[in-house]
Amino acid sequence: MASASAVFLGFAPRFQNGTELLLLLQKKVTSFLLLSLGLSSILLLLTWGASSNTFMFTPKQALSDSAPSPGYPKITDDLTPTITYGEAVLPSGNLIADNSTATVSSQVPNSNSSPIIEPCDMSTGKWVRETREPIYSNLTCPFIPENKNCQQHGKSPGYLYWRWKPDGCDLPWFEPNRFLSVVGGKTFAFVGDSLARNHFDSLVCLLSQAEVPTNGDRNPYKRFLKVHFPSSNFTVMMIWTEFYVLGMPRTNASTSFDIHLDKINTAWTSRLPSLDYLVISGGNWLYRKNYLYESNKLIGCVYCRGENLTEYSLPYVIRRVVRKALESIQSCQNCDKLMTFLRSHTTSHFEKGSWFNGGFCNRTEPLNESELDFDAIEWEIRKIQKEEIERIKQFDGIGDTSRNKRYKWLDVTKAMMIRADGHPGKYYNKEYSRSAYDCLHWCLPGPVDMWNEMLMLNLINTSSLD
Repeated sequence: MASASAVFLGFAPRFQNGTELLLLLQKKVTSFLLLSLGLSSILLLLTWGASSNTFMFTPKQALSDSAPSPGYPKITDDLTPTITYGEAVLPSGNLIADNSTATVSSQVPNSNSSPIIEPCDMSTGKWVRETREPIYSNLTCPFIPENKNCQQHGKSPGYLYWRWKPDGCDLPWFEPNRFLSVVGGKTFAFVGDSLARNHFDSLVCLLSQAEVPTNGDRNPYKRFLKVHFPSSNFTVMMIWTEFYVLGMPRTNASTSFDIHLDKINTAWTSRLPSLDYLVISGGNWLYRKNYLYESNKLIGCVYCRGENLTEYSLPYVIRRVVRKALESIQSCQNCDKLMTFLRSHTTSHFEKGSWFNGGFCNRTEPLNESELDFDAIEWEIRKIQKEEIERIKQFDGIGDTSRNKRYKWLDVTKAMMIRADGHPGKYYNKEYSRSAYDCLHWCLPGPVDMWNEMLMLNLINTSSLD
């Protein structure tokens, strides 16, 4: 006779042993429990749906709500870092950083925040992988000159996803609104050559993400530009000078100049009384045959071996022109409010030649530190610049600490020596430089934006002391 439990569950009394009956009982019980659980879940969802629309997404809403917010880390197929909470685990390869992970912030830069300003040497550090998108792009900044617009001309975007990490501290992200709040009502100028223009264009693009300026211009050949941000009443200018001192082309077709070491170029110094901030940089136009004058007399030349003239070294000429520039700033009348930054020299990364003799730059990642040449002339030029900025701080009674803040040192030499991948190379409008590779200037956006992050940090530090 069948047991009562077997009859209750609908089994026929045909099993020859207890094992078969037990296995079938287990299957039936499992099916019964799963059916009960499913019915309960459906009932619970129907109850919630009637009382709340929390889970009532349309397909369009679901797509829009899952899209990443602007400024948050974006993971691309090319970079393939795996995001965990707080860290990005990086792919293998030349990462420049000593460790294999890089902290990823999940916060959009907040102009209302007050970043912790740590005393730190920003000039030493390493480039680490970064997953966050740049603050601007060639689509969001209409002021990128054609010869720096690398993305428009097909350069692979890998060079954008690196960030300078100083040893022992962090370099805060650039915050356009905060920068404008610090410099509101002030006038800022970049004085120098095409790399000063590179720096100027980077700042304009960064700030344009907070406010569209007036008088923006993409023409890379303009020698003077003046851009205004009306809401903050901030003006930034680009003032061209090849040498700081007076330099005149020898002939219309010549690349050589007559350089008067004892005569300042007043095209830029005449504007000093109207400025609150000044960034000076230069030196690249001295890497050619030039003729040197003092008291209107030819005294020698640079890069002129074989001529019957005294040949002076490039470092000597660099020291002379930098010293003359700083002394001219120091002697400026009605310039007590002026704060001057001297940006350190940066190198080109030509390989197998130079501008018009086959030189190229095809690197796709930053260099390893072991690839750097610390005996290169760029390091000697940087040393001279640093010595001259320290000298002028003590010049004619400027030694008191209340006035030392008028001169600042913006040291980017090592950071930029590593970034052989950040130049336009062949990815620019060839109308501007024939068919040559550009391995001197920097793509926008690109590593040059770091200069303005360092600049912003200096301004915040200084404003907190005023």
